[in-house]
Amino acid sequence: MKYVDEFRNSKRVLKIADSIKAITPHKSINIMEVCGTHTQNFHRFGLAKLLPKNIRFISGPGCPICVSSQRYIDTAIILSRRKDIIILTFGDMLRIPGSSSSLEKERAEGANVSIVYSPLEALTIAKINPDRKIIFLGIGFETTAPAIALSIIAAKKARIKNIFFLTSLKLVLPVMRYLLLDKRLKLDAFLCPGHVSAIIGTKGYEFIAKKYKIPCCVTGFEPLDILEGIYLILKQIRSNKPEVANQYTRVVTKTGNLKAKRIISRVFKKSSADWRGFGNIYNSGLKIRTEFSLFDAEKVFPNSLAAFTLESTKGCLCGDVLKGLINPDNCPLFGKACTPDNPVGPCMVSNEGACNAYFRYR
Repeated sequence: MKYVDEFRNSKRVLKIADSIKAITPHKSINIMEVCGTHTQNFHRFGLAKLLPKNIRFISGPGCPICVSSQRYIDTAIILSRRKDIIILTFGDMLRIPGSSSSLEKERAEGANVSIVYSPLEALTIAKINPDRKIIFLGIGFETTAPAIALSIIAAKKARIKNIFFLTSLKLVLPVMRYLLLDKRLKLDAFLCPGHVSAIIGTKGYEFIAKKYKIPCCVTGFEPLDILEGIYLILKQIRSNKPEVANQYTRVVTKTGNLKAKRIISRVFKKSSADWRGFGNIYNSGLKIRTEFSLFDAEKVFPNSLAAFTLESTKGCLCGDVLKGLINPDNCPLFGKACTPDNPVGPCMVSNEGACNAYFRYR
């Protein structure tokens, strides 16, 4: 199987869309996804046109760079201005606006900022630049945490002394719990992230169904995956029997990737974390353990940490978009002052950002 064409087959897509219409209750239904790839593909493939009008598909805080705090972005910018430092990052981070600059602007001014595709590349760059301090910007959810943890373990084993990690790793389950407590959202169901679930498994979501009586379903990312996930959610709503459904059985199991979880636990510990638009959420992030503190940029460069920053640019409602309180086009800057070519907020920068997806596909 190609694992792409089969899940984009138009006949199958239209068939599941008809099945959705047949079982959709006659009331407003709010389904939130917490995954940037779901956000992008839902709009990219025009799936909203196939759903009944009373189903509202809400994009939540599933874009890792979008939820990184302004303080974290500004700290990276401040560190990039040092002549003895090389900043390594994933591509989307370059254009995220800080309080007064961005890594892209700093690079244009002479800062040594490079794009990498894996944190393991940072080790090689550190070895060939022994006179420089290499700082890798480690962002993401449980999906990217194992690779970053392995890189830190490898750096310690190789005794590389000039590599450091400035992390902004987030955990999905605590922010989902936070969203459930916000009564303004009136959530009826969650479409759970496939990438993250491959690591943590489906078991972690059980509190959503048991405590909050909210249906949820883990799904893949192709059109057929997403629509089938919505169908499985609607079946739960119709029967009034909330549970954790798993549409993405070809990848996700109940317990997840045990080896990856052990690697994460070896290097990181849970800690409170700042989320853009949310503030500080208890035990929603990962910090480097004391055993590996020699590689922790927060510990090695404490005087460079941004002490005070503006949480968002005036007029930018990225925080409300991430919470699902508004659609991107409800922001007064959307499509005017804020576009993918001239982003004001992070939700317009990344391909996984809700504002970017709305702009490109709607």
